Amino acid sequence: MSRIYNPPHPGETLRDDVLPALGLSVTEAADQLGVARPSLSRVLNGRAAISPEMALRIEQWLGVENGGRADLWLAEQVTYDLWQARSKFNAQVKPAELIAA
Repeated sequence: MSRIYNPPHPGETLRDDVLPALGLSVTEAADQLGVARPSLSRVLNGRAAISPEMALRIEQWLGVENGGRADLWLAEQVTYDLWQARSKFNAQVKPAELIAA
């Protein structure tokens, strides 16, 4: 049974849920996180991963009690990355090729 599920990039969660809930622009959020606006914009638009350092910044910024746990943000990133890699891998390698290897 093949399950189709494309998990969101964690930057989308920040962009679509967190920033609006806080009433912040990208520039204001970047200032509060202590990062350059272009760096945060790349994360928000799914063009850059949430790094361990960024996850720690988010944790400090939001607070653990408000969903800011660094390990959860990193887990969301790993889930996204693994799904992307699995999709590419499955498109390139057929199951019979794996068995013969």
